[in-house]
Amino acid sequence: MAQDKPRGRKFDRDAKRGARRSRRPKVCQFCSGELELTDYHDGRMLRRYISDTAKILPRRRTGVCAKHQRRLATTIKRARMLAIIPITEKLVRR
Repeated sequence: MAQDKPRGRKFDRDAKRGARRSRRPKVCQFCSGELELTDYHDGRMLRRYISDTAKILPRRRTGVCAKHQRRLATTIKRARMLAIIPITEKLVRR
């Protein structure tokens, strides 16, 4: 009986992670100077960092460093208070 693939717990675990390992590490766009986090009036830029249900996306998804993630969360909350971006999105029931 020929084995097509090695069996074992380690192989299965590595196979699940394989796609994640091949990605490039994300670099904070604010640290590199591509974007500036200056004020809460730029709703278009802030929408990039909230999900479809208007939740703030985590660092592992956006690639922002810890320092700028804290400032980004504060900025999004200020924009929500002034109704520049929505607090919640209306969910459509099917």
